Amino acid sequence: MTGLLQAIVYGLLQGGVLALVAVGFSLVWGVMNVVNLSHGAFVILGAYVSLLLKDHLGLDPFIGMIGAAVALFCFGYLVQRFLINLVVNGPIFITLLLTFGLELLLVQGMNLAFSANYQAIATSYAGNSISIGSVQVPLGRLFACLLAIAITVALVFVMNRTRIGLAIMATGMDRGAARLMGIRARHVYALTFGIAAALAGIAGTMIGMIDTFNPAAAGRFTLLSFVIAVLGGLGNMYGALAGGLLIGLVQALGGYYLPGTWVNALAFLVLILVLMFRPAGLVGRAFYSARLEV
Repeated sequence: MTGLLQAIVYGLLQGGVLALVAVGFSLVWGVMNVVNLSHGAFVILGAYVSLLLKDHLGLDPFIGMIGAAVALFCFGYLVQRFLINLVVNGPIFITLLLTFGLELLLVQGMNLAFSANYQAIATSYAGNSISIGSVQVPLGRLFACLLAIAITVALVFVMNRTRIGLAIMATGMDRGAARLMGIRARHVYALTFGIAAALAGIAGTMIGMIDTFNPAAAGRFTLLSFVIAVLGGLGNMYGALAGGLLIGLVQALGGYYLPGTWVNALAFLVLILVLMFRPAGLVGRAFYSARLEV
């Protein structure tokens, strides 16, 4: 029983981190109708930025993640404004090719800059744990999970209670009507992509703190983001959180009861079962994209 409880706790904590990875991916897909296949590379890039800040400035990851978020926001804003925006009205196959090519460039660039070796953001506390009965709760994963929940709640507040959040929602629902109301769609799209990149940078920092990473891991995080976004509901932040927690729990329990090769297959099986009964995802879709001309 102790092993099962430990697996459940680990799965929920890991799921919170995965939700943080996926929330930006879901936001971009829900608002812009763009499946960003370079999202995993942004996550790993954020981990490397925080690693550099830790090595050269001695910044703790919870401070360094702010620098990673700012750097990734600027990079994401420019990428969308001057690259992805050029094809945002084209067929989805074109945006898939463009973002996939961007991921290849970023991964190879990180290989050249940082090597393909596994690295981690070392801290004095991430490996410690607290005991709750017979269950050990790793502090690093607990902090990362709590941060994911806090960011999700904050992002929902921004989207529902601020002017820029309402502009993003309006543009996602009907781009043409938003433009008629004076909303600059190009700027809103770039801002949305920048926010998603910043969230990816924060997620990458948390991953680097609790686990090892290298450029090759980018593809895995893109795939997990895709599954969680569809599972939770496109553009819905609480959906990403619910989907991440469920996938983390499924993977942990799958690893506890089944051979390791079955874990990823089990996650896709859960996705299929959920979509059979709830095609809009666990929480449903919050944004609808109208593919009109920017």
